[in-house]
Amino acid sequence: MASKRATINDVASLAGVSIATASKALNGRQDVRAATRERVLAAAAELSFQPNALARGLLSGQTRTVGLLTSDSVGRFGIPVLLGAEDAFGAGEMAVLLCDARGDAIREQHHLRALLSRRVDGLIVVGESTNPRPSVSKDLPVPVVYAYAASQDPEDVSFVPDDVGSAMMAVNHLLALGRRRIAHITGPTHYKAAQDRAEGFRLALAEAGVEQAGQTLSGVWSQRWGRHAAEMLLMAEPEIDAVFCGSDQIAAGFVEAARERGRRVPDDIAVVGYDNWEVLSTETRPALTTVDMNLELLGRTAAQHLFAAIDGRATPGVHKMPCHLVIRDSTSPPGVS
Repeated sequence: MASKRATINDVASLAGVSIATASKALNGRQDVRAATRERVLAAAAELSFQPNALARGLLSGQTRTVGLLTSDSVGRFGIPVLLGAEDAFGAGEMAVLLCDARGDAIREQHHLRALLSRRVDGLIVVGESTNPRPSVSKDLPVPVVYAYAASQDPEDVSFVPDDVGSAMMAVNHLLALGRRRIAHITGPTHYKAAQDRAEGFRLALAEAGVEQAGQTLSGVWSQRWGRHAAEMLLMAEPEIDAVFCGSDQIAAGFVEAARERGRRVPDDIAVVGYDNWEVLSTETRPALTTVDMNLELLGRTAAQHLFAAIDGRATPGVHKMPCHLVIRDSTSPPGVS
């Protein structure tokens, strides 16, 4: 027969204190003497006492639940962020309610109302791109943290990848390999990610005193665009020896077209991608050197700062998270593979 589950009454009785004092000690309240707290905690440990989440929530005013609201219906960037956040929430014994607005503002408002009706303690809003998005924080009774896409309100708490610094890191890698005729192919100019990566590309070359090879080519985030851009670039700038691509899709398309034109990667042209989307980055031949945005870490960090905001310690502003370069076979010094 299963043993009876210990209650707070049992803990209080064993520790020789009132139920109110036991509750204060177990919830970390400061108005309990250290010796009394130690006695209560020792009693709880001896009895294998597990606090009832509902009762604890009623005492603290918290439900120990949070909402995750995403607009990334494809999930390419949103899912890693959500996984990282969920890891942190699980470690903090928080339940998670996930809603997908699918990029629809009306659906998003519906989900916000639904989450608030569930009395969530806070929200993480995950964007579908790094383009700043409208704030939903105004008049909400709970704290909100924005991940991947920053809020347009500077007073909100936002976490985004450092695309400028990461692009500089990628270009500096090419420069360190001795590459000097470096071109740039990227995505649509209305994406902040494309703008920031192009800016990082420009800054790295300027710091090294190296001229860009050709003009920046902007198109859609696709392999098809990568192939088309490669044909244009190799015709206009046949002497290029490296290309920094704004995404792995573009990089994979470039490698394919370069091979068809008899250009060897990395011997003749070193190629760096962006995103570390392993479906492409590890399967392209040669495997792509690429920037990894550390999205799971970004999600975990956003969740940790939501905890802080729930405790009244919000950290307003846009926080740029460092990325890292994954070096694979598509980059090497000239003539070395």
